[in-house]
Amino acid sequence: MTNVLGGRRAYAVWLAALSVYILAVFHRTSLGVAGLLAADRFHISGTQLATFTVLQLLVYAALQVPVGVLLDRFGSKRLILTGLALMTGGQLLFAVVGTFELGVLARVLVGAGDAMIFVSVIRVVTLWFGVRQSPMITQVTGQLGQVGAIAASFPLAAALHGVGWTPTFLAAALMGVVLAVVVVVVMRDAPGEEHPQLRLRAVGRSLRSTWDAPGTRLGLWSHFTSQFGMTVFTLLWGFPFLVRGQGLSEATAGGLLVLMTATQILFGPLLGGVVARHPYQRSHLVLAVVGAIATVWAVVLLWPGPAPLPLLVVLVVVTALGGPASMVGFDLARSFNPRERIGSALGVVNVGGFVASLSAMALVGIVLDQVTPGGPTAYTLDGFRLAMAVQFPFWALGALQIWRYRRKAIGHLSEHHPEALQALRDGESALPGISR
Repeated sequence: MTNVLGGRRAYAVWLAALSVYILAVFHRTSLGVAGLLAADRFHISGTQLATFTVLQLLVYAALQVPVGVLLDRFGSKRLILTGLALMTGGQLLFAVVGTFELGVLARVLVGAGDAMIFVSVIRVVTLWFGVRQSPMITQVTGQLGQVGAIAASFPLAAALHGVGWTPTFLAAALMGVVLAVVVVVVMRDAPGEEHPQLRLRAVGRSLRSTWDAPGTRLGLWSHFTSQFGMTVFTLLWGFPFLVRGQGLSEATAGGLLVLMTATQILFGPLLGGVVARHPYQRSHLVLAVVGAIATVWAVVLLWPGPAPLPLLVVLVVVTALGGPASMVGFDLARSFNPRERIGSALGVVNVGGFVASLSAMALVGIVLDQVTPGGPTAYTLDGFRLAMAVQFPFWALGALQIWRYRRKAIGHLSEHHPEALQALRDGESALPGISR
């Protein structure tokens, strides 16, 4: 296979990396259907059970910038293999231990390994595909990752009830070993000559340059604003909101969550095509999606009594669009940074959505505890109205920052790289003098 941009070798390398990302999403979300079994196995309370997920995501978010710097230093292949080793070790530990403390350690290892995967895969896309292909491949990558979330729902639940806890998680860990072999055999960091690695003494200077690029912060705030609503809904509060707040059956609520995942997979490539054709309008597209999400949430929360099912369908479909919209942030980072800084730029962008998600998750829980102190069994629609309303300040802050940094990015290009600004308006996202 030849090593040309977008050729057969490019797709082979991308598919190897993508398979690891799907596994990472499976590991990240595997506690969802295993929560009750985990509470029994580890003899823990609901608060301790939530600690597994919160710590895992905290580790993921905290490692994004360091991982981005390491990515520029060592390349995607090494970081993907390291991430696979950590996730495999974490799931092996989770399969056999029975104490809360060791369970926490296992989820921390999973979070640390997971933190290395997505930005490494997006760097593969950036280096192996042309600028016209990258937005589409990036979207497809993000949405196909949801196959891991689907595998961590009904199939994982069936395995847990069929063969038990330890064999199920041991099998999940074994997949990491298999994919490590695939990565070693198939992957290369870049076509042709390997991309030069960033020297350690240049790390600080590179990170400052990455942060100073207005397009990096525009990407960060785009990710911050569009991703968190979907993440909060799917990972923690959507199911209780639909069942306790809206009065749906568990089966109907589960079906709506599956619909949300399907929407992401369907609309991601469509959005990627629009981004590829109209790069100058990327941040406008993000603002339009965020505006739609906030509007539908306002209608649902202000509806007198439980919202009708068709309106809830609209809610999950529109909220799901935040997933594909958040991927625009990575395309912005690619446009406004040279290839030797792309890892750190992707890491900075990825921080945004997870910081917003963790903050919003925590605030929703705090508000619910204040207005319904009786715990989950006492949750009410009015309590959820107040709690879910904490999302609106995040959307408002993020929209303001997107508008602000869009103006800064355009002003920077106009002053320092007018030819790049014209290229952007002409539909090119590889900007002369900036990205290459």
